Amino acid sequence: MIRAYRPDDLDALRQICVLTGDAGRDATGQWSDDGLLPDVFLEPYLVIEPSTAWVVEQDDRPVGYLVATLDTRDFVRRWRQEWSPVFAARHPRAAPDPGERWLHVAGVEPEHLLNAHTDAFPAHLHIDLLPAAQGRGAGRALMRGLGRAAISAGVAGVHLGVGRSNTGALAFYDRLGFRELSTDDSTTWLGIAPGQLA
Repeated sequence: MIRAYRPDDLDALRQICVLTGDAGRDATGQWSDDGLLPDVFLEPYLVIEPSTAWVVEQDDRPVGYLVATLDTRDFVRRWRQEWSPVFAARHPRAAPDPGERWLHVAGVEPEHLLNAHTDAFPAHLHIDLLPAAQGRGAGRALMRGLGRAAISAGVAGVHLGVGRSNTGALAFYDRLGFRELSTDDSTTWLGIAPGQLA
């Protein structure tokens, strides 16, 4: 079942974020604080734009979600005002490990969300599904919900970044009709018109 996000989902969704945080695999213990991933890739969306957050529920528990913003530039502005102080209070010291420091920077400097594709594809998203929810149409259903919301808001395009090592996710987006916008050493950027999702 796909439904709208509810505040009492938060703890379960944070756990899903960590369990899928390593290119779809479990990232538990990968960072000094397991709260870093959901504090960058999940909770700011639930705080700033909860109307574009959907949950996959099986057996009365969340097993996946999609969070998005329909206007990345406005989202970055609001993140600076509404989320950066929360993140800084939760994580007052930057990690000594350079491999982790980028998460601390991302938490307080949301400009990392702005890229060469933001204007043509103003919306962006994050989607995570536990293995139990994969291959059952839940991902497509979540994307359809986002597509309809983007069409209603008059959004021209939706984009996302995928780690190049996440071959399962790249194949999923290809099946949905996303096209490659650009790629670098670690990330492939993909975009689609909302009408193709809905």
